[in-house]
Amino acid sequence: MQEAFFCQYSRLTQVFAKLFGYDLAVIAEVVASDNFKTLFLQNGADAKSGTVVALFTAGCFTGALGSGFTNPIGRRAVILMGSCIFIVGGVIQTAGMNIGMLYAGRYIAGVGVGFLTLIVPIFQAEISHRKIRGKITCLQQLFNALGQVVAAWIGYGCYMTWTGTGNSREWRIPLGIQIIPAIFLASMIYLFPESPRWLCDHDQSDRGRRNLAQLHSHGDESDPYVIAEFNLIMHQIETERLEKKKTYWDLVSTLPNLRRTIIVMAIQAGCQMTGVSSIQYFAPNIYAELGIPTSRSLLFNAVNAIIALLGTTVCILIIEKVGRRSLEVYGAAIMCATYLINAILIQKFPASSPSTGAHWAFVILTWVFNFVFFVTSGPLSWAIPAELFGNAMRMKGVSLGGMTSFAFNTMIGQVTPIAISAIGWKYYIVFIVCNATNGIFLWAFLPETTGLNLEDMDELFEESPWFVPGSKWVPSSHVDEDARRVAEGWKGDEGDVERVEEVFV
Repeated sequence: MQEAFFCQYSRLTQVFAKLFGYDLAVIAEVVASDNFKTLFLQNGADAKSGTVVALFTAGCFTGALGSGFTNPIGRRAVILMGSCIFIVGGVIQTAGMNIGMLYAGRYIAGVGVGFLTLIVPIFQAEISHRKIRGKITCLQQLFNALGQVVAAWIGYGCYMTWTGTGNSREWRIPLGIQIIPAIFLASMIYLFPESPRWLCDHDQSDRGRRNLAQLHSHGDESDPYVIAEFNLIMHQIETERLEKKKTYWDLVSTLPNLRRTIIVMAIQAGCQMTGVSSIQYFAPNIYAELGIPTSRSLLFNAVNAIIALLGTTVCILIIEKVGRRSLEVYGAAIMCATYLINAILIQKFPASSPSTGAHWAFVILTWVFNFVFFVTSGPLSWAIPAELFGNAMRMKGVSLGGMTSFAFNTMIGQVTPIAISAIGWKYYIVFIVCNATNGIFLWAFLPETTGLNLEDMDELFEESPWFVPGSKWVPSSHVDEDARRVAEGWKGDEGDVERVEEVFV
């Protein structure tokens, strides 16, 4: 049952994944390339390079906001729309003849990615079996990391090939390649089934049950687990319709919803304030603080991308065993330590007095940071929010979390080059403090969701304590037990699903 679903969905995730990861990584090479600097960064280089980065995440913020209003059109339609918007933005960036075109292309591409990064983890969570939901939602980050690997090595190759030649292919080729997976995604998405939870919530319960069976039992609608989960989904939808809560105001109008909204926004803001975006966007600027040249810093960044891929792979392998909460808490502690040591290295060994040992210590600790980030906060910052809300509020809740992420990402993109130039190593203090406070907050307030059904989340936030340590809350639903009761109650002919559902009446 689970294996069939996993194999089917893995193919879809490979299509989804690479846009955001590629664009995150490729921009470091683009803003560092000689021809790009000559064409666009002659005056006000720090502010302009920051704006090139920040406009992308500002577009992501816009897309995240818009995604909150797309629930009526279905998950696949949003993915198609986001892909098409991204393609337009990618074409404008690649053809850019002036800084205005770069700004416009970055913003439009960001809008598309904003839609995609919100809808993909929701789609993943809604079609996943609860026992492997963490693995499935983290697959997005795995291929995000793969996109970063591709971007980093293509960017490094283009830099080494055309740097100093004045040829714009140094940055146009890396920007143009990002269009390819978007075209593939747009052309393939309707080959895969719509979310059964979305179908059930939009008066298409027969299709919803059929898709649920397709995902979990090779299309067998009489499978006991499929029937038990279908009943649980329909019960939650009926309850939500009676409560009539589907607006942004409803995210904060009750204490249980306010609680999970705070957690989602804190997770997304905290993820950005780990300092990962500053490294991804401005690695050459950061390495320059230690006197490391651009060519070598781009090589180190390419290695960093491979390490990110390995980290996400580890996350997928251990998430269902270790749990979401433990990974977040211990990850924050380790990332805090790496930033603290690196700040000391930059302060003691600046570019004016370089040290080979300090260089390698800084690089290795940056790799350690990146590995830990992609084992913990990177994948989980999208996987956890997609789990916490019920069907009625999921799209808007994740949308608000995404807007928080992109708002902080935009700020980091705009501030980092200016801060590095102005205060150097002292900028790291921000991330040291934020990683420490992230870990404390998540230890205190993030409940464990491993192994729970999506339909258990309302009960979790209504009945479990706000302060998590020591909590002994367990859900009242028992899908496996319900499936066993269905199997024992099965006496009719094959396909007589109505007969089986009477077990729960």
